[in-house]
Amino acid sequence: MASVAEVRAAVDAALQQVNEGQAAIQAAREKLGEAQQSLAAALDGSAHDAVDTAKASLSQADQQLEECLTATLVAVEAAQTYTATL
Repeated sequence: MASVAEVRAAVDAALQQVNEGQAAIQAAREKLGEAQQSLAAALDGSAHDAVDTAKASLSQADQQLEECLTATLVAVEAAQTYTATL
């Protein structure tokens, strides 16, 4: 069985990976925002259904990334709460 120090170290390492993942999610959201702006500018005035679908899909992707980020924040909080009890 692992010692308390080993468990804490392993959790800290996992949380560092989560932090890196959170940064990647934030970067992806920024890129999606840029893509949304570029698409809106390029397709300004178009009333084609495909344009609306593309815009809606990018918006949905951004919302799902936000949900993913929120889930990671909850996971970090839970892990930190656990290690505080050790």
